[in-house]
Amino acid sequence: MIETKRFSLVKPTTQTPFHIDFDWWREHDSNWKVYLFSYLCAEHQAAFQNTDQDAKIDWVDSVTAEVFVVDGLEHTLMSHCALQPDFLTQNTSLVDAVFRSFLKNGNKPLTPQELSEITGKTAVTILNTFSGPTIYKGIRPVQK
Repeated sequence: MIETKRFSLVKPTTQTPFHIDFDWWREHDSNWKVYLFSYLCAEHQAAFQNTDQDAKIDWVDSVTAEVFVVDGLEHTLMSHCALQPDFLTQNTSLVDAVFRSFLKNGNKPLTPQELSEITGKTAVTILNTFSGPTIYKGIRPVQK
């Protein structure tokens, strides 16, 4: 018996939470580190220029004090560079604006409606873009 992968029959709505699925992105795009590097601020681009971009660091959750090993580049991007005032502007393209919104909020799930409020793009346009057959920068509905 051949097992086939089943797709979800549930169609996302403007209330469906999305996030950057870094695991999916790593598996499907060999250039994902190049994309992340390009989002670093000038200070951190210089810092990471001559270092191992696959470096892992220990990160301590400020609420639980639990220690996690995380990707150094991802952590630096989300904890510093994405918080700079010019990281997300009104002129940023749709895919980039949504991607940057997730980086800015630490990749916590957001609905198209919430993303609309952050980016100024319409929730329906965000939904249509990220619920179609093409997956942009690993942005996918949260799997329960």
